[in-house]
Amino acid sequence: MKTIEKTRLCLWAAFRRTKRSGSPCPLGAGIAKGICLGLIVVSFTFHEAASAQNTAQLSNPDHSLFALQVAGSRLSAQRQAAGALHPKRANFGQERKSEQARQTADWVTDSGDNRGMPFAIVDKMDAKVFVFDSNGRLRGAAPVLLGLARGDYAVPGIGDRKLPDIRPEERTTAAGRFVASLGYNFNGKDVLWVDYKNAVSLHRVITNNPKERRLERLATPTPLDKRISYGCINVPANFFDNVVKPTFTRTCGIVYVLPETLPIGGIFKSYYDADLRWRTGKTAITDDRGRMSEDREKHSTGRKIVSTFF
Repeated sequence: MKTIEKTRLCLWAAFRRTKRSGSPCPLGAGIAKGICLGLIVVSFTFHEAASAQNTAQLSNPDHSLFALQVAGSRLSAQRQAAGALHPKRANFGQERKSEQARQTADWVTDSGDNRGMPFAIVDKMDAKVFVFDSNGRLRGAAPVLLGLARGDYAVPGIGDRKLPDIRPEERTTAAGRFVASLGYNFNGKDVLWVDYKNAVSLHRVITNNPKERRLERLATPTPLDKRISYGCINVPANFFDNVVKPTFTRTCGIVYVLPETLPIGGIFKSYYDADLRWRTGKTAITDDRGRMSEDREKHSTGRKIVSTFF
C-alpha cells in the first residue's frame, strides 16, 4: 500500500505540473512521463509552485500543490503493534534537542507516521529545526526564525492577504503535520513549501531589510530573538543548500511544526507516548485530541494565495 500511495501522489503531481507549466510539450506526453516516474516510485515530479517575497503576488487557481498536500495528509500512519519486539527511536546523534522534539521524533520513527519519507521537526519553543532521513536518522539541525506572534493556528484567510494588511498579532507559524515539497518563486528561488494554502514555506533567511537583523537573530542563543517573520520559517542559507534541498529533492516529505500553546496530542491525531509504549506495550491517547481536531477543521478552507510570507 505504501508503494501505491506514493505512486498515486507522483502521478497527481506530474499531471498538475504539466497542466500549469505552459510547456509546448503535449499534455499526453507529460502524463506519460509522470507514469514512468511513478513506476520508479522513488522519483517524484512536483508542481513547481510560484512564490514571491515581500509584497509580490502569487496565484494557484487550480490548488495543485494544495491538493497534493491534502492527499498526503490523509496517509494514515503504519503504527507498530503494541508490544513490538523491536521499537524504533530517532537518532539525533550528539545534537542538543528539547524533550518535546525528542518525543515527537521517536513517535514518528516508531509509528511510521512519515510513511517512509524524510521528515523535519520545527521546534518553535526552542527555535530550531531538525531534518531526518526516512529512517529517523538526523541529517542536520539549525536555528530558525519564526512568526512574530505566538500561536498554533493560522488566521483564517491569511493566504489571501497582502503583507502590509497582516497585523503583528496575526503573524504566527501554525503548528501541524504538513506534506512538504520543493518549489520555486518567480525569481527562480527555491523554497520548501510547508503549508502552501496559507503561504508558509521554509527557505533561506531573508536579509533585504537590514533593520530586522535576521542574520544576527539566527546567531543568538535566545529563542525570543528569533520571532520576526510573517509566518515563514527562515534557516541559514548553507543549511538550506546542504541539508534541506538534498533531503527533499525528488521526493515529498513531512514537516512537523510543534505547538507552543496547545498539547501535542491535540495537533497530531495519531500521536502517542513512545516511551510509555516501550515500557508497557500500550499507547497513551490525549483526551482533548478530538476537540482540537475539530478546531483545526474550522480553519481548513482553501483559498487562492495572493501573498507569501517571509
